[in-house]
This record gives sequence, structure tokens and C-alpha cells, in this order.
Amino acid sequence: MPHGRGRSWILIIGISLVAVLAVISMMIGKYGSGPTPLIEATQSLFTGNSQDPLLATVFWNVRLPRVLAAIVIGGALAAAGVTFQGLFRNPLVSPDLLGVSVGASLGAVLGIFLSMPFLLIQGLAFAFGLAAVSLVYIIGGMIRARDPVLTLVLVGIAVQALIGAGISLLKILADPYDQLPAITYWLLGSMTAITRTEVLSILPAVVIGVLPMVLLRWRMNVMTLGEDEARSLGVDTRIVRLALIAGATLVTAATVSVTGVVGWVGLIIPHIARMLVGPDFRRLLPASILCGSAFLLVVDMLARSVASIEIPLSILTAAVGAPFFLWLLIATRKGWS
Repeated sequence: MPHGRGRSWILIIGISLVAVLAVISMMIGKYGSGPTPLIEATQSLFTGNSQDPLLATVFWNVRLPRVLAAIVIGGALAAAGVTFQGLFRNPLVSPDLLGVSVGASLGAVLGIFLSMPFLLIQGLAFAFGLAAVSLVYIIGGMIRARDPVLTLVLVGIAVQALIGAGISLLKILADPYDQLPAITYWLLGSMTAITRTEVLSILPAVVIGVLPMVLLRWRMNVMTLGEDEARSLGVDTRIVRLALIAGATLVTAATVSVTGVVGWVGLIIPHIARMLVGPDFRRLLPASILCGSAFLLVVDMLARSVASIEIPLSILTAAVGAPFFLWLLIATRKGWS
């Protein structure tokens, strides 16, 4: 019982931390920074009277969508990452293992290259991300191997290389003064121009994608034992694997379609959550979601405050994630837990 209460307190602390970071993030910016402007903007929201309409616009139409996006996208990428790591029983796995991120990147790059409207670019990114993983799964199913998990990984590597070649070709053919900078910036990930509509548009996909992770959480614990052990315990590994991969892919494709590629979140956050609550997926999944949301909130605050220009998200996530991952390798050199 005390152990259960301890786990509950960790989740309560995590939710509180995300809420506090969200409020702090609302107060950070080039215009109207600090608690007083936030209080004034909040009062104007309820009273309808605003002495500074620009201030209210900045808070509710610019910062609030970014805060919500960081919470949703950080949590979603972390959930996908912890699912893939458990499913493939490999601590080096990230949500883009089967090509969803690079597939979404190809769709977005193609849309920018063809000078499509932004909504169509997002739609292409989402569709190509799902198509890439579907292709990996179809090819992997055609190869009758003793280890289907390893087969999916190897096919994913090959498909990622092929799609990466297509992205490189489009970058060479793109207009170097207009299209190429837009492509490069998108590939680095950013929440600069995100709107509430875009955040709401990805919520259904995120909810649908996380749902199988929640419903199959105890089976996920069994899947980490290996294929033969899971089957001996009555788990249909093929169906469970397909459902979890589909959910994680849907989540990742949705997030990448609106922000571009945001690396390292799905790789390092599950390790942090595992240190806090242990390997039980029933606790690990919500802890990873909360840690991912908190992490991306902090990264987004740094992106728009540490320099005169906004720094792309993937630069900061790599700057924070790579040293942490090296430390993790050293600290756990006797074996992964």
C-alpha cells in the first residue's frame, strides 16, 4: 500500500510540474513577460475589457497554442518512444525507428517543393509518415524470419535510407533562395507559427494512438519478456505488436506533421521516467507522458528566450539529450534496466 501511494505521489508531482511549467512558459517572451501582464490578460479574458489588446492577442493566440502544443507533442512523442523501446526490447529505439519521421519529412519536403498551401503540406506529412511505416510492415511481413522484431528493424533501416535519398534529391532540386531555407527550417522542428486549430487537429490522432497503449498496458509488460514467453502466456504477439506500432506511428506522424522533426524526446524521456517509476509499463507510460510534456515545455522556453532569434527545437533537444544519453551510457555500463 505505501508503495502504491508513493507511485501516486510521483504522478501528482508530475502533473503539478507540468502545470507550473505551463504558467511559467506563458510569462516568457519578448513582449509582455512576467506575471503582471499574464494577470492582466487573464482578467481581460473574463471581463472582455482590455487596456492592451495586443497583450491579450500575444497571450491567447501566440503563447497559449505553443504551451498546449508542447504539452501534447512532448507527451505524445514520449509515449511513442517508451512503447517502441518496450516492444523492441531495445533502449536505443526511438519513435522514428520504422521510418515515420523520415516519411513525414518526405511528405512535407515534397509539399514545400511543389509550393503547396501549409494545410496540404501538413496533410502530406501525415500521410507519408503512415505510408512509410505501412511499407515497412508489409515488407517485413513478406520476409518469413524467425525473429519478426529484428526483421522490422532491418527493413525500417533500409526504407529510411531510401526515403532519405528522396529528401536529399528534393533539397538539391529546390530553389536555394526560397524553398531550401523553408525545407531546412521545417526539418529542424519548430512551434513558431502553431495555432490552436493545429493543436486541436492533432488531438484526435494522439488520443486514438495512445488508446491502445493504455488498453494493452499489461500485455506490454508481457511483450518485454520476448516472443516465445509472451505466446506461452497466451498473448497474441502479432496482434498486440500491430496495434501498438499503429498507435505509436499515428501519434508520431500527427505530431511531426505540425512541428517538423523533434528529435531525442522519444529516446531519452523513457529512460528518465524508468528511473523514476521503474519498468512496469502501467506506471511507465503516464510517467513518460508527463516527463515528455515537461521536457518540451522547457525546451520551447529556451528556444524563444536564449537568443535574439528563435532556435529550432531539434538543436536544443540534441544539445540537452546527447550529453544526458552519454551520461546514461556511462552510468549503466553494467547493463540496461
